[in-house]
Amino acid sequence: MAGIEGYEVPVHRALVEPILLAGAPRRLAIVNGTVAAALGLGLRLWIAGLVAWAVAHGVAVLVARRDPQGFDVLGRHLRHRGWLAC
Repeated sequence: MAGIEGYEVPVHRALVEPILLAGAPRRLAIVNGTVAAALGLGLRLWIAGLVAWAVAHGVAVLVARRDPQGFDVLGRHLRHRGWLAC
């Protein structure tokens, strides 16, 4: 489909791709790592921290493969749930 002359704007690829950290959304990966570190270092539950990190990160990667912006949509849904009640 050809656009109208003068109304085409080149968009850099980095503006439309999600920011992923090891395959998971960046914010979720940071929170996940922080919780796992708190379990491992703070509570001295090394194995529990590693298992929690691996499971949560694996699930986040699987969900991000399906829909990279799914966690953003979920957060927005939870934040605006009262406004959009049916």
